[in-house]
Amino acid sequence: MFKKMLAGIGALSALAIAVPMVGGFEGLRENAYYDTGGVPTICYGETKHVYIGQTIDKTECDRMLNDRLGEFMAYVDYKVIVPMPNTRRAALASFTYNLGKGAFRRSTLLKKLNRGDTVGACNELPKWVCVSVGKGRGDSSGQCARKQKDKRLLRGLVRRREAERKMCLIGAI
Repeated sequence: MFKKMLAGIGALSALAIAVPMVGGFEGLRENAYYDTGGVPTICYGETKHVYIGQTIDKTECDRMLNDRLGEFMAYVDYKVIVPMPNTRRAALASFTYNLGKGAFRRSTLLKKLNRGDTVGACNELPKWVCVSVGKGRGDSSGQCARKQKDKRLLRGLVRRREAERKMCLIGAI
């Protein structure tokens, strides 16, 4: 699926690239639910102003995704000081949409990118595959193992980060 998507990118805007990518990885849920981290979530992973019991139709969810992803893309553009192709902008907007502005702002990924280490920056993406869970419910070994056992690896995040990494690397020197 990802290879077909890359082949058809051409001169699309970053938002036009990011919307189906984020929508595909987040999935659509019109009824609010608790995500794996215990946060009330709706539509395509939206967490802002969400409460359990809330219902939103697909048309509104699509609008919300476009609006919020546009906000995250603008934030990426504000924080990144080096030129980027739209594919990289889309990958970083997807990453930031999923993890939040604070995680992006503090990331080694952003520091490397702004120093001109594009390949190093893009290769940071696969490191972000762990999600916080209740204490004692995390992985006991592997990439997400912590002394507190409060992190768990999610296979869906592994797939998403690899897709973001490939898209981020397009045009890298």
